[in-house]
Amino acid sequence: MIELSIVDWAAWAPGLTERSHWQAWAALPVLPQGDGAPALVEIPAMQRRRIERLGRMAIQVACWCEEAGGVDSEVPLVFASRHGDVARSMELLNMLTADEPLSPTGFGLSVHNAIGALYSIARGHRGNYLALAARQSTVEAAWLEAAALLADGAREVRVVMYESPMPAVFSEFADEPAPFFAWCWRLAAPGSRGASLQLAWEPADAAADTPAGVLPHTLDLHRFLLSDVAVLEHVADGMRWRWSRGG
Repeated sequence: MIELSIVDWAAWAPGLTERSHWQAWAALPVLPQGDGAPALVEIPAMQRRRIERLGRMAIQVACWCEEAGGVDSEVPLVFASRHGDVARSMELLNMLTADEPLSPTGFGLSVHNAIGALYSIARGHRGNYLALAARQSTVEAAWLEAAALLADGAREVRVVMYESPMPAVFSEFADEPAPFFAWCWRLAAPGSRGASLQLAWEPADAAADTPAGVLPHTLDLHRFLLSDVAVLEHVADGMRWRWSRGG
C-alpha cells in the first residue's frame, strides 16, 4: 500500500473550467462534452500556436498547479496518458498513405513526451520530467512513479493526466469513454497538507476487468478525490487496484 497527500489540484474539461464547477460535477458526474480549449495565457503566443487542444489542456493544468512562487525545477513532473496525441499520429500516417511529405515538426509533436517537452521549454522547467502510458492502469502507474520520486528525495511531484477521444479508425478497440479532459495533482509524502489517498493492489483474474462506466477510470479517480466516497476499486491488466482515503 502506498499513501500520498494531494497538496493541490487543477483540472480542465469542456464546461468544467473552475474549481467550483468540478466540485459540483463530482456530486453529479457526467461525461464532459463540448468544444473549446483553455486560454493558456501563461505560454507566449508564438509557442502557444504550436500546441493543439490536448496539449493546451495538459499544460494549462500543469501551470495552474505550479507553486505560488513560480516554476520550481526541483519538483519533477509525471505526464501520463493512455494514448497521448494519437490524433496527430493518425494525421501523419494518413499523409504517408497519400505519399505526402511529412512535417518534421509534426512528427516531433506526435511523440508521447512532446507535451511534457513543450511545457518544459515554455516554462523553463529544467528538472526531471517523464511521460508514461500503462493501458487501463496508467493513473496507477503514475502514482507509483510519483511515490518512487518522493522516496528518492523529491519534495513534491506533479502528476499530469490527460486524454482525448480516439480517432474513428480505433473505435472498435475503445474499452471506456474517452472525452477531452486533463487534471494535475501536486503530490507529497503522507502527512503533508491536503487530502490523502492510499493505493493498494493484488493480482486479479485477467478476464475480470472493471466494466466501462460513465466516466473513464482516470477521470473517475479525480471524481473520487473530490467526493466523500470511501473506496474506489479498479480491475485491469491482471491487477485489482483499491483506492481509499488516508488516515
